[in-house]
Amino acid sequence: MPRHKVRRPWLDYLVYLGIRLVVALAQMLTIEQSYGLARLAAWIAYHLDRRHRQVGHDNLRMAFGDRLTEPERDRIVRGVYLHFGRMIMELLHTPRKLHLTNWRDRVVLVGYVPVMDQLLTGGRPLIFLSGHYGNWELAGYIFGLFGFPTASVARRLDNPYLDRYIRWFRKRTGQTLIPKTGGLDQMVEVLRANGVVSFLADQDAGPRGVYVEFFGRHASTHKAIALLAIEHQAPVIVGVARRIGPGFRYEIRCQDIIDPADLTGTADDVRVLTQRFTSALERLIRQDPTQYLWLHRRWKNQPKVGPALPAGTSSQGTRPRSAESAPRGAGR
Repeated sequence: MPRHKVRRPWLDYLVYLGIRLVVALAQMLTIEQSYGLARLAAWIAYHLDRRHRQVGHDNLRMAFGDRLTEPERDRIVRGVYLHFGRMIMELLHTPRKLHLTNWRDRVVLVGYVPVMDQLLTGGRPLIFLSGHYGNWELAGYIFGLFGFPTASVARRLDNPYLDRYIRWFRKRTGQTLIPKTGGLDQMVEVLRANGVVSFLADQDAGPRGVYVEFFGRHASTHKAIALLAIEHQAPVIVGVARRIGPGFRYEIRCQDIIDPADLTGTADDVRVLTQRFTSALERLIRQDPTQYLWLHRRWKNQPKVGPALPAGTSSQGTRPRSAESAPRGAGR
């Protein structure tokens, strides 16, 4: 029988207080000063977090094969730590920095005209889909400002104090949260009301997931998104909030819109839809690999039968830009 970790409420609360202290400190600084704190935190995390650092190297080796040298992989992994340090600092400043009157100073919307039409008419439910790339919290915050709140599917944090704090942040612009485990009825309720449900769709789904190609390798992916989209005829909007700099500047890009009405109505529709949104995410990640969270084991599970795909042989096939050479405005 697996052992369940015993939670210590007093320790959870101390961790929560420590994080709130860091939050208070960061909010006393300018965003530029916060970036300096992020660089320090990223340097410390890179050197102390040996396990996740190695996971990042392993994932990049599996994704790109020998098209990346060891120093190039290391530059990307260092860039990942720095990007997410900056992202956290930006989230702390977001409620004070982004408003309906000034959001254009920080954010550019790309390819979202048909999405806005859908939101304004309210004629069909929508599924917003992204991955652990760029600033995935920013898109939900922006659309909440516009008056189009989403119902975000997310796993509850183990620390209940931190969980309540994160939920408070997300609800500031009207976002609602649906637990990843046990929240199916709530998802269905939102879709039946022609609402918007958002998912992060780039984590390993275990041995029961549907296997699709991601960077040329089989990747177990949650099939619930495709099943919900097909059942409720909800278009799937694939997009990300990608840092374009300098400083706190992002583009929120719609990469693909997948309409279930265009599918063939066969048993293969779930795999086809899942492959399409996974490929769209891959194209986005390739624009700047340093903004993707390579630190989780995306290819942890593999199919028991079928030929293995060689590393880095995706049909996307282009050499990734390193952490140093990726242009700030690529893809705009």
